[in-house]
Amino acid sequence: ECVILLVAMLWTGTMSPAAAGQTDPRLSTLFGQLQSTTDRNAARALESEVWRLWSDAGSAAANRLMTAGILAMNSGELDAALALFNDLIRLRPDFAEGWNKRATVFYLMTSYNASMRDIARTLELEPRHFGALSGLGMINQAMGRPEVAIKAFEKALEIHPHLPALRDKIRKMKKICAAKKFKTALVV
Repeated sequence: ECVILLVAMLWTGTMSPAAAGQTDPRLSTLFGQLQSTTDRNAARALESEVWRLWSDAGSAAANRLMTAGILAMNSGELDAALALFNDLIRLRPDFAEGWNKRATVFYLMTSYNASMRDIARTLELEPRHFGALSGLGMINQAMGRPEVAIKAFEKALEIHPHLPALRDKIRKMKKICAAKKFKTALVV
């Protein structure tokens, strides 16, 4: 169920005919509104619009690769999805969401180091990518590094403060960290 949630988080909306991906000038306004709104419905609509803009690869050929890769990923055809996202990255190496989608495929394949490399590239291209930061947190959580996971989730929340599932994850992981420290203190 976490995998389905992650995949759903990584793709919403339709393609935009405006500027491609992370370079769309409307993103700055959307992120400002996301920071200032207190309305959950407005936050969801703003998030959806951010994803829609991020998902525009900037050309018909790139958008076809993006769509085909997502369909393959959602169908569990991870090797096919990986090949399609590889093609997308070759075609559009400066398209952050292409790297993010490939990071998601690597995560689903439990190739965590490869996923983290693609997340790093995503964040170089789009430092506000709360989805990539959430993914980084999930990888570190899966690798048994709760402190690092917490930092990634907190960074995602700084950018997008309307992610209650991340707040819950942070609370649970902080309890786990506190329990580990307590056990360690008892042993020493």
